[in-house]
Amino acid sequence: MKFVDEASIEVRGGKGGNGCVSFRREKFVPFGGPDGGNAGDGGSVWLRADEGLNTLIDFRFQRRFFADNGEDGSSRDCAGRGGADMDVRVPLGTVVRDADTGELIGDLTRSGQRLLVAQGGRGGRGNSTFKSSTNRSPRQFTHGQPGDARRLALELKVLADVGLLGFPNAGKSTLIRAVSAATPKVADYPFTTLHPNLGVVRVDVDRSFVVADIPGLIEGAAEGAGLGHHFLRHVQRTRLLWHVVDLTPYDEGMTLPKQVRTIVAELKKYDPELAERPRWLVFNKSDVLPEAEALKRAKACIRSLKYKGPWFLVSGLAKSGLEPLLYATMDAVEAAAVPPEREVVTPEPVRYIPSADADGDDFGR
Repeated sequence: MKFVDEASIEVRGGKGGNGCVSFRREKFVPFGGPDGGNAGDGGSVWLRADEGLNTLIDFRFQRRFFADNGEDGSSRDCAGRGGADMDVRVPLGTVVRDADTGELIGDLTRSGQRLLVAQGGRGGRGNSTFKSSTNRSPRQFTHGQPGDARRLALELKVLADVGLLGFPNAGKSTLIRAVSAATPKVADYPFTTLHPNLGVVRVDVDRSFVVADIPGLIEGAAEGAGLGHHFLRHVQRTRLLWHVVDLTPYDEGMTLPKQVRTIVAELKKYDPELAERPRWLVFNKSDVLPEAEALKRAKACIRSLKYKGPWFLVSGLAKSGLEPLLYATMDAVEAAAVPPEREVVTPEPVRYIPSADADGDDFGR
């Protein structure tokens, strides 16, 4: 299935029905009086997070979601039926914004979480509700209000514990294949990965974490070069970053320290907060070099960068050196304090306010 992480849709709440003007007329009932019922409210449009989805591709084919209208009121004080709400399923991690203003409406991060995006219109009042001691035969009623209508921009940010960063052809896809059941494409040329890949790493029977692999970054990615900048959003939710460094870069001028500094610079341009995220250096392709030479290159890079954090020497292809990395990562993920989930309060939808002629007293219309 094609991976799609951006979509634009149009949503509209249902229109409320119109109130009814009616008078009771029955044999042997001399004083019938008004009996026009109220109308039903229009249905609302909700977005619901579904853990069974992992892409926004469905919204490439259906872009409009309109809830049902409310029914009109009728005689004998019968109220109109309200319009049915519409639930639209979206993947976990979907960020919802107003396409016209850019306002953040909500962030769906929990399975089953629902977000109101288009409120249905209120139904009109029938003439029986206008009855009073001084107005015994009211002919007033009100029209139903239209539902909210807006265009939404949907952006998917995958939910993962660990994110992989690195240059193209650094071996990120091979690494995720080695530690999980994910099967991303692997080839001996850059930019093999064209979309994010998720893999579940099972360390013990009841201990596991999720890794996200994104297309490789290159210098100038923040300005639009390459592919990786389109997918950096997918590592914004991670608690830890694996910075994969190629011990044998295909570009001889791209030394190990330069690889690291270039990626860090692009992270700072894209999101300074992301650049401050815990980041471990993972020196990959150690099987290509003699063990002593691989260790020498890694330590030289550490000294040049004055790096103080954890680092690992691994080979994704040979599956060597992975166990210390996986157990240390599992401990770090479990120890990381889970930030409290920010409850996004849906702003009260701006209601359409009809003119006085439409919403005020209506006589015989």
